[in-house]
Amino acid sequence: MPTPTKGPRLGGGPAHERIILANLVTSLFEHGRITTTEAKAKRMRPLAERMITFAKRGDLHARRRVLTTVKSKDVVYRLFSEIAPAVAERQGGYTRITKVAPRKGDNAPMAVIELVLEPLSPKQAVVKEAEKAAARVAKKTAAPKAEKVEGTPAEEAPVAEATEVTAEELLDTSADEAGSEQADA
Repeated sequence: MPTPTKGPRLGGGPAHERIILANLVTSLFEHGRITTTEAKAKRMRPLAERMITFAKRGDLHARRRVLTTVKSKDVVYRLFSEIAPAVAERQGGYTRITKVAPRKGDNAPMAVIELVLEPLSPKQAVVKEAEKAAARVAKKTAAPKAEKVEGTPAEEAPVAEATEVTAEELLDTSADEAGSEQADA
């Protein structure tokens, strides 16, 4: 959980700050991106990420936790039915803050905060495939069969040694599997 900031709050008091952040998060989920000050964007990011994490869980308790912050049922429905499945593969980093030109009237630093709904990059996809291949190799080597030696029970029988697989070999096997999948298509 992020540590609370010290000093002045957004809007004056803690209750007002919670209301401001709840309204900002609601607008973010409704529109997909909003323009606000940098301070508000930085303060609302952890709240928005937490709400998306709840939505990814998808159970009734998570829906009720989100409804304590986001009061609009339409926005909560969109969060659970559209946004959460779109970011299901991500482990975090559901929002992006981009600084823009200062505000015209008071020269306040402005930022655009938006939801990151794009699929994972090609590099991240390769890493994910390599992790799957490593899991398959670990599954194969995790439970080797014990060889039965005459006169000894199966618990004391020597166990076949697992072979070590390097990351390069995993990437080679995942690239070969990806090539064979493309050839099949």
